[in-house]
Amino acid sequence: MNERIIELTEISPKDFFGAQNSTIEQLKKYFPKIKIVARGSNLKIYGEPEILDAFETRLERLMKYFNKYNTLDENSIERILTSTGNEEKSVGAKNAKDVLVHGVSGRLIKPQTDNQGKMVTLMGKNDMLFAVGPAGTGKTYTAVALAVKALKEKEVRKIILTRPAVESGENLGFLPGDLKEKLDPYMQPLYDALRDMIPHERLASHLEKGVIQIAPLAFMRGRTLDNAFVILDEAQNTTHNQMKMFLTRMGKSAKFIITGDPGQIDLPRKQVSGLKESLLALKDIQGIAQVYLDDKDVVRHKLVRKIISAYKSIETE
Repeated sequence: MNERIIELTEISPKDFFGAQNSTIEQLKKYFPKIKIVARGSNLKIYGEPEILDAFETRLERLMKYFNKYNTLDENSIERILTSTGNEEKSVGAKNAKDVLVHGVSGRLIKPQTDNQGKMVTLMGKNDMLFAVGPAGTGKTYTAVALAVKALKEKEVRKIILTRPAVESGENLGFLPGDLKEKLDPYMQPLYDALRDMIPHERLASHLEKGVIQIAPLAFMRGRTLDNAFVILDEAQNTTHNQMKMFLTRMGKSAKFIITGDPGQIDLPRKQVSGLKESLLALKDIQGIAQVYLDDKDVVRHKLVRKIISAYKSIETE
């Protein structure tokens, strides 16, 4: 009897094998002549070579499906195990219209509003997009989803997410920890979005290997960003020099999204926002698009929309 060891890379064994190893049990039913033993992230299989080959082919399809949809149920397993190789492409297609990413646990990540949909459309036609609007309108979340989609579809080799580390009433120097620990709170919204879209093990691997990079804007200086999907978040807090530096980092086969809220500028009073300048200076350049989100695009608690409207009314008085 032959033995083979198959390693599950960048996949959570717990999620893939299912509750009480339900996936393994289903595999055993379809391959009764193979002995299957799951140990951590490894799968040991014992049997005749030709049967082991067939098993590995089916297992590879299951892993490919799980990597795409981040979920695996009994019906999906059955379809994939009994398919000829192409049928599984239609599995999970239900409600797939407009889906950008199949997130963790099969969550469907797609535009929730017309302007978020406009972001998707414009990004398909341009290499650079400015998405401007108040908090809660989903501009950052949609941008991250577009980046994850591009990475999954191998349109880019890496994702780079950056923000200016501007202190909004708090002193960065007095925060505990090393530089990364000091800066992580500023990057938290980006981490949160990624955790919705990429399973923990795969996200940790991407971060460790540099496939996904999250860094403050100052770390972009001197780099040329090729084959990358790059998002500059909170761009309203960039200075003229910072914005110019960032925009000129764009390399070959790169996609840039710049998001910001001109109503939440934390720069010193006399400092002009680099976002406001760039929106005016670049508005007529082909290949660069702009989309403006408003309170109608708010996808947080229903009160957030009312709060934004209330502040808008007093700020225009």
